[in-house]
Amino acid sequence: MSLALDARQRAMLEEMGVRVFAPQADLLQAVATAPLEGGQAGGTVDLRAAEASAAPAVISRFPVAPAVAERTAPLAATGQRVPGIAQMDWEPLRQAVAGCQACKLCSSRHNTVFGVGDLQADWLVVGEAPGENEDLQGEPFVGQAGKLLDNMLGAMRISRREGVYIANVLKCRPPGNRNPEPDEIAQCEPFLRRQVELLRPKIILAVGRFAVQALLQSSEPIGRLRGRVHRYNDVPVVVTYHPAYLLRNLPDKAKAWADLCLAQSVLREQA
Repeated sequence: MSLALDARQRAMLEEMGVRVFAPQADLLQAVATAPLEGGQAGGTVDLRAAEASAAPAVISRFPVAPAVAERTAPLAATGQRVPGIAQMDWEPLRQAVAGCQACKLCSSRHNTVFGVGDLQADWLVVGEAPGENEDLQGEPFVGQAGKLLDNMLGAMRISRREGVYIANVLKCRPPGNRNPEPDEIAQCEPFLRRQVELLRPKIILAVGRFAVQALLQSSEPIGRLRGRVHRYNDVPVVVTYHPAYLLRNLPDKAKAWADLCLAQSVLREQA
């Protein structure tokens, strides 16, 4: 899939607030093909250097972060999770999420938010937790943040109905949109893990701090994790900022676009 921008993609980028100039093509080429630092295995792609040089080069691999260790035991919770998640197909898994009472979030939710999208998708977008609108509608990433995400995906010529699947780490809304708690993430993680196993995506885009922490088991800030490729269940993971954050911090939209380009480049390497 080409990264060349047509008129429709440029319009979507303008909607995101990312200004597109003629040299942008050089930057995208540099991001996709920047040489590894030092030319050795385990090196990293320096996005800032790519922006400065925009020099074409050939790249044979991407920077790889250490593999995520398997969680050996769940944290304490207020209830029991349904057994057999690892063997469930899509519909039993959806029903298990809908009836889940493994943590205290079940008492305050209106709807569970299982996920939405193409079950044959190459892309998987993983967010943090449902907000108020998601809780009411039962679908992830709706409202203004959802519109921005749709524009970001549209710029890559995919949508939540074709080419991408969208899910959250948590399937229930934390009251008042508070931060997810460790036991809540631990109880929901097997559902997400099974979704990944069933979907078998070629790239995961982790958006937002808690999505990144849950997938990578890392407490590092997103700014330090950007620009390199991580792994979850042996699937490449690229991290970026949450659309809600981007709505409050407009200059970082350009960084999110660079992250999307990196993810697209990783995907193209697998073709």
